[in-house]
Amino acid sequence: MVNKSKHTPEKKVKPSPVKQLLGLIKLMRPKQWVKNGFVLAPLVFSGTFLDPMSIQNALLAMLLFCTASSATYIVNDIQDIERDRQHPKKSLTRPLAAGIVSVPAALVLLALLYACLIGGWFVAPKVLMVIAAYMALNIAYTFVLKHEPVLDIFTIALGFVLRVYAGAMALSVPVSSWMFVTTLCLALYLAAVKRRQELSQTGGEGRKVLEKYSVSLVDRYAEMSATGALVFYSMFVMSAKPHLVITVPLVLFGLFRYWYVVEELEGGESPTDALLSDWQLLATVVAWIAACGWALWPTQGGLWTYLMH
Repeated sequence: MVNKSKHTPEKKVKPSPVKQLLGLIKLMRPKQWVKNGFVLAPLVFSGTFLDPMSIQNALLAMLLFCTASSATYIVNDIQDIERDRQHPKKSLTRPLAAGIVSVPAALVLLALLYACLIGGWFVAPKVLMVIAAYMALNIAYTFVLKHEPVLDIFTIALGFVLRVYAGAMALSVPVSSWMFVTTLCLALYLAAVKRRQELSQTGGEGRKVLEKYSVSLVDRYAEMSATGALVFYSMFVMSAKPHLVITVPLVLFGLFRYWYVVEELEGGESPTDALLSDWQLLATVVAWIAACGWALWPTQGGLWTYLMH
């Protein structure tokens, strides 16, 4: 007698409403919102971080950027759903690929995020213009640029530059050219390291563009970018913000520590995960923020001079 049970397809269990809700939240990748902290850089370096209105405008710009970045992640996941289902890790961790969230539900969430951005246009139009450029860049990345070597790395890096520019637009303050170049170099470093780890861990199976790279090549990209970030940041400090010289050792240590996490602890595929999982990196970022606040306190000479008077 033939066992018919062997030919009966497995019935998929529909995720519970709570699991679907958690899946929708995960689909927006809230952990990646840490990257949008770059929006607050102009708030710090302009010395307006004690002004309530400036803080409000900067936080609003960051919130809008979080909304925009979540929308781009959803578009990317919808586009890559079939490829993610074949991936051993993404098939379990991506809500769409894992079947926790349906495509129609993702589209509804995407529409809601777009509606929030449209509403933001009436509150912060200059910021939304930058965000529109960011979203257009990411759509081009999702469908074309992520398959092109070198262009894919620069596209990721330009996203960080646009974050800084959005923060400047929110405050209506000029941003030093040094800051833009430093941000670009730092972002190129993070993007190159990300590609390096993807390449070394998956051997080119995770992304088609990885087949066109080698570990030694992206290592050179990362080294050059890290050197550029340190040099340009130091020049920015020496020429425009000499009180910030105390932060240069922290930046240098952060670059060293991040490379250690990448090489020895096999992190770096996700800069956010690397930051949140390594207490020394996290402490370095906190110390850098505190040192910047100390040095850039809105009185001549920084917080120390303010306290002494």
